This record gives sequence, structure tokens and C-alpha cells, in this order.
Amino acid sequence: MASPSSLSPPQVPKELYDINREKLLKSLRQHLTETSRPLHGFVFLQGGEEKSRYCTDHIELFRQESYFAYLFGVTEPGFYGAIDVATGNSILFVPRLPADYAVWLGEIKPLSYFQEKYRVSMVYYTDEIVGVLHKLRKEVCQPLLFLLHGLNTDSNNFSKPAEFEGIEKFETDLTTLHPILTECRVLKSDLELAVIQFACDISSEAHVEVMRKTQVGMKEYQLESIFLHHTYMYGGCRHCSYTCICATGENSAVLHYGHAAAPNDRTLEDGDVALFDMGAEYNFYGSDITCSFPVNGKFTSDQSLIYNAVLDAHNAVISAMRPGVSWLDMHKLAEKIILDSLKKGCIIVGNVDDMMTERLGAVFMPHGLGHLLGIDTHDPGGYLKGPNRSKEPGLRSLRTARGLEEGMCWFLVFTLHCSEKSIQNLILSICPGTDAGFYLRS
Repeated sequence: MASPSSLSPPQVPKELYDINREKLLKSLRQHLTETSRPLHGFVFLQGGEEKSRYCTDHIELFRQESYFAYLFGVTEPGFYGAIDVATGNSILFVPRLPADYAVWLGEIKPLSYFQEKYRVSMVYYTDEIVGVLHKLRKEVCQPLLFLLHGLNTDSNNFSKPAEFEGIEKFETDLTTLHPILTECRVLKSDLELAVIQFACDISSEAHVEVMRKTQVGMKEYQLESIFLHHTYMYGGCRHCSYTCICATGENSAVLHYGHAAAPNDRTLEDGDVALFDMGAEYNFYGSDITCSFPVNGKFTSDQSLIYNAVLDAHNAVISAMRPGVSWLDMHKLAEKIILDSLKKGCIIVGNVDDMMTERLGAVFMPHGLGHLLGIDTHDPGGYLKGPNRSKEPGLRSLRTARGLEEGMCWFLVFTLHCSEKSIQNLILSICPGTDAGFYLRS
């Protein structure tokens, strides 16, 4: 039987990680020079660890910590990695596995296997970290380790600095590495963009497959399973970028539907509009794609009005995007186009400029316009360097307010949310009183 996919998983060159390490070294050395600091020490990161399900011995499927994946491309758990600032040499530290690993989990690979697989300068065991680093910097009594520690402005969580037995024998720096490495992740190389493109292509193809097979009476999770099957079967994508959102009917107005308390389990009904937000991950790099369409294949006039309002906003922003443009301005442009469309459709009445001033657009698009995309669905760096996050409705949800630069990769989110009742309540909360000069059609 012929494959329903026109795509095949590409080989990702290890040069991608060489480029990432070289980019970091260049930026870090420049920073050290500008701050009159010596060009020595080690960038030192700890990879992710396998986790069991609560108190059981069930091991959950491992996915590498993102910064470690960016620099080394390592798929296995329990690794550490170092980059010598002075020489540029890259070093991996591999866990020393017990003999019975071979019985239960497969062949125990020699160090040379990992050196060749990941194209690093040296490979040692994790129990050799202290001795190896001191030997490499033998002229320094306490070699300097640049550890990763900093705030992710999307999650408000901090990255975890490396820990290992004997770390007290080193001088550590917890402030320098994070902003520099995060900024490196913001601008993608051509090799990174190629991997992201494949993740987007196979996800787009899977979305089309879902649309073809959608029928009244199906369950939302059946359509989720079609997407997951297609991206794994034909794209080799074992991981998704995020939990699939397969929303129909009123569920479509829930921004992050699909979680454990709302598990994509509604039955599709005639007249529903589906909003499917699903993206596959390939070789750590993710995609993020949302499609909206009528379950029965035909929009009603009201559904068509809303769909085209969102489509017009999408097209306007795509046409306006270029290096140097403010992301904040792009968000406001999307809001204005949506409000213009709703006014033309007689959904709202009043002066659109007044609506923009009063932040009415936040009622219909309460989230930010989109986010950086890369190894993480919400890739870091949004508020790494000014301007600060706005406190206004809608704008405070923006994941960045910085200007666009060549090499950035963005996911754009255009939606028109809320039921009529909830819209009325939101308008009153944002614009109390009747002097705003606009209102919602009953």
C-alpha cells in the first residue's frame, strides 16, 4: 500500500550542534572581553534525568533538557556536558552503567561510540568530572564553571544549574551563561530552521489527514489519535511539542483545552466548528499549528464571518512582518483588523479607534499574538532584554515585546474567543460604564 505521506524523516547533521556551540563560545568570549574578564573556564550543563511515575518503577518516556539538547543533541539521560572556553573543546560525561543494564535495556556502548555519535572532542564517565576538569585546567587551583541559572519568562520557572559530587572544588558563576545562551537560541541557524520546517511539514500533512477523516459522531480523541499516528508513522516523531488540543463546539473557546480535566472526549456534532491545535516534535525541534474548520464541511454565515475576520488578521500581520518591526505593533494590528471585521459584520458597533484605546481587542483575543518557536514550543528569550511586559489587558499576555530579527522563528496565534455572555462580562470589566461609545450586538 502506498504511503499517504509525501515526506520522509531527514537525517539531522551533527554539525547543527557544532554551530550552536560555536555561536555560544563567540558570544561568551565577546562578553568576557567586554567585561575585562579572562577567557577561561568551562560552560557546564547537566542533562535531564529519567523519572519514574510517582513511587512506581514505571519509567516515563525521557525527553532531553532543552538547553542541553541545543548544545549537544544527546538523546540519553544522565549526561553532563562541558565546553572549554579557552580551547573550544567539547566534553561529554556519560553515566557508568551497571552490568545488568545489558540484560534489561541493551548493549552498553563504549565511550568511543558517544564521541563519534555526538562529534565532541572528548568523552569520560560522570564519576570522572572533577579529575578531568582539574587536569584540563591544571594551572588553575579552582577552575571556573559557568552554570546555567536564569528565569524563563514564559513559565516563571528557573533553569536548574548543574549539580555533582565535588562541585565545591570549583569556582562557579550563576549569572553569566543564561542570558547569553538564551539569546543564542533566539536566532536560528539554517540547519535548525530545516529541522523546524520538517516538523511543521509533517504536522501540516497530519492536520490535512485529520480534516479528511473528520465526521459527525466521532470523538475528539479519535482525531487526536489520527494526528499522532501520522506524525509518528511517517515522520518518526515520537514526541509532540505539547498536549494536543482537539476542541469542538464550545470547547473551541478554551485556550488550552485537552488537558487531563478536559481530555479531548466530546462527541462531534453537526454544525460544530473544530479548532485543532497540534504540533509534532522532531529531533528536539517543535512545531505549533492550529486549524479551524466546520465539522460538517460547511460554514454557517456567522461562522464564516468569524473565520474570515481571523484570516484577514493573519494575512495582514504576515504582510507586515519584517526585521525591525515591533511585535507589540503586530499584536495591535491583529486586534484592529479583527475589530474592523466585527464592525463590518455588525457584531460590534462604535468607533474602532476608541475600541483600541479601551483595549476591547483583548476581549476577543485575550492571549498574545504568538511566541518564539524552536526546541521548546514557547522558546525562551521573549523578555530577555527590554522592553518590559505591558500591564494592559491582552498586551500583558504577550510572550515578547521585542523587535523582529532575521533568524527568529515565530508561531502566530489568531483567535476570536468567548461566548456572547462572557464577552459582555469582559467588556464591562475592561470598559465599565456606558461612555466607551461601543457595544455588542444582541
